[in-house]
Amino acid sequence: MSKFPSNFLIGASTAAHQVEGNNIHSDFWAMEQMENSTFDEPSLDAVDHYNRYREDIGLMAGAGLNAYRFSIEWARIEPEKGSYDEKEIEHYRDVLAYCHQKGVKPIVTMHHFSSPKWLISEGGWENEATINAFADYCSHVVSKLGNQLEYVCTINEANMGLQLAALIKRYMRQAQADVQVGINVENGGSFAEKMKAQAGENIKVFGTPKLETFLSMRSPEGDLLILRAHEAARDAMKKVKPELKVGVTLSLHDMQPLEGGEELAAQEWEEEFTHYLPYMQKDDFIGVQNYTRKIIGPEGVCPIPEGAERTQMDYEFYPKALANVIRAVYKDLPIPILVTENGLGTSDDTRRVAFIKEATAGILDCINEGIPVLGYLHWSLLDNFEWHKGFSKTFGLIAVDRATQKRYPKESLSVLGQIVK
Repeated sequence: MSKFPSNFLIGASTAAHQVEGNNIHSDFWAMEQMENSTFDEPSLDAVDHYNRYREDIGLMAGAGLNAYRFSIEWARIEPEKGSYDEKEIEHYRDVLAYCHQKGVKPIVTMHHFSSPKWLISEGGWENEATINAFADYCSHVVSKLGNQLEYVCTINEANMGLQLAALIKRYMRQAQADVQVGINVENGGSFAEKMKAQAGENIKVFGTPKLETFLSMRSPEGDLLILRAHEAARDAMKKVKPELKVGVTLSLHDMQPLEGGEELAAQEWEEEFTHYLPYMQKDDFIGVQNYTRKIIGPEGVCPIPEGAERTQMDYEFYPKALANVIRAVYKDLPIPILVTENGLGTSDDTRRVAFIKEATAGILDCINEGIPVLGYLHWSLLDNFEWHKGFSKTFGLIAVDRATQKRYPKESLSVLGQIVK
């Protein structure tokens, strides 16, 4: 087969907080406004997708895309604990209806990093009560909108906390080593002072000195709490609508061991993927999210090869990674796979075009090998708010002039729309 199946889903993804604007009841909104914020800038109106979703979905459909993955903002639906905002339910009903009207299949994510502020004040993603709170929210949404839903992702990148914990631990070890040998002592002192100031401000804003947001360092218990929340939400939604197709998404690297690095590569894969397998056995699909590879030698993860092309996020440009990850996932979890994110931050759209062509060619190879890949959803539809890095990173198929909110479709949008054809 040299072409994708006619029912292959080809589209793009967004996250509510990164594109909607004015998600004033969320934890991220509160953290962005703080005096000691770690964010480069606040999200504010973002790219105003909340009001301009018809234009954005219309651009997708016009380019030939047939699927759109977006998230419903929990903090909009339940701005206060136990109090649901039905006007926001109606907003997302309109978004879903417009997708169907334009021939674009909606794929909804119930949680994409941002949470209600009240949830964090009560202990956030290390608190057992969050499991039931999340399941109740998901059940409510499906009871209201289930007739317009087919595919639902419970949680975006459920494994992100452990990945961030590893990065932060490496950073802290290096910072401590620098102070011990007399490097950046002044910076080390100011860093400690800033952490103390942040703790004080956290108490003022959230009522607790240590925030357990979704992107906080995870404890081993918190790591699995997120997967238990996924299971509870999946079961609660299927109780309302049994035919709903439900899965979770994970951030996964293409693990490439060098000679002598095989055991460490297996350990990395176990931490990133296989220890979650018990919690996905009843899922209808898995959302695979991949951006690059990890080369692993006898001493651990190796630096990016010298001379390799890098993206704005300082990842290695390596579109071949996606097909390798799909094969590795299917070997351990033989259920349908939906690529829910894959892309790159770059100001050069010709490189995005090249990335898309190579990544999707790899998917076609996987399909020809018998792996049930349901679709490819590029990250991202729009240049948007890239969390702590603000608006400086450009992942989108559509550029946005934030002074006017005018949209400028890139060549990559039309190239992606032609993939299935």
